[in-house]
Amino acid sequence: MEPIRIGIIGCGVIGSGAHVPAALASPLVECLAVADLIQERRTNAAQRLGISTTYARGEELLCDDRLEAVIFALPTGVRTPLVLEALRLGRHVLIEKPVAMNAGQVREMIALRGDKVAGVCSARNVMYPSVKAAMECVASGVLGQIRVVRSRAITPAGAAPTNPPPPWRVSHGLNGGGILVNWGCYDLDYVMSVAGWGLEPRTVLAQTWPLGEHLAARVDPCSDADNHYISLIRCAGGEMISFERAEFASAATDEAWQILGSHGSLSLWLHGGKGKSLRLDTSDAQAGTTSRVVWEGDDVGVDVTQALHEDFARAIREGGTCQTTLERALVMQQITDAIYASARSGEAVPV
Repeated sequence: MEPIRIGIIGCGVIGSGAHVPAALASPLVECLAVADLIQERRTNAAQRLGISTTYARGEELLCDDRLEAVIFALPTGVRTPLVLEALRLGRHVLIEKPVAMNAGQVREMIALRGDKVAGVCSARNVMYPSVKAAMECVASGVLGQIRVVRSRAITPAGAAPTNPPPPWRVSHGLNGGGILVNWGCYDLDYVMSVAGWGLEPRTVLAQTWPLGEHLAARVDPCSDADNHYISLIRCAGGEMISFERAEFASAATDEAWQILGSHGSLSLWLHGGKGKSLRLDTSDAQAGTTSRVVWEGDDVGVDVTQALHEDFARAIREGGTCQTTLERALVMQQITDAIYASARSGEAVPV
């Protein structure tokens, strides 16, 4: 397959740390140009990629007619106008997470996409080998009617940072929110994918909290978004999604992902790693509830960003869609918007 010709806008932490190495490693991608406002960043990225073309501004890169596709690896608050312009120019796009600041922006992207491929990077954790087994298990119907989808990830506060935290990371104005948009989108993409994207969220009741003042050094002084949220989401078929995440918490690590049905439940694990297993619990009238392992192995050796690039490249060359499309991203963004709206109002709100 002929490699897709890409440019990368954003050579910061996620650009240089994930997308540049992925582009170097993949035979399905040829990076021809990079852009970043900071000269040192774009120069270093270009040297690693062995390319000579760099741009200070993303708008300049978008005008490079050699490029078929653009990868957007910069904060959400400045990214969306560039994504929209790329779509106007007929470029394929792969967008970092969170996909946008709000659902309205995602709808604008869908309206401009036409026949171009648009993928979203919240699908990283769906690229592990265990996920295929989890999807097949749910699709087999062994769980019966899905009742509850659980996603809970509480991580404790570590030592105070030695470097200043980035100002965009916990900011409604710069990034569309806090931990909900930074990590919650991974949780949602993961459990919705395993459940087959058949859930239709309708109503959300939620609460969010900022970081405790005694831990303030862990975020930028101008941070105004959440470091802890909890929500209960009712879906059209009566299914419920229980959705919580916290970082820098005053609590021990507590993580669990599960799909619970009328006849069985599947216990999952979002992260890659060695010695993973997926446990299926099922019940019958005589034996009650019994357990068995439906998959075990190592989710290692997988560069999930490279997998995103190659998923994107195949969709372009073979005429398909990416694992997480703009339509799926819109569902997640609508949930996100509703969580923040419910937290502000103190009431349940429609999705």
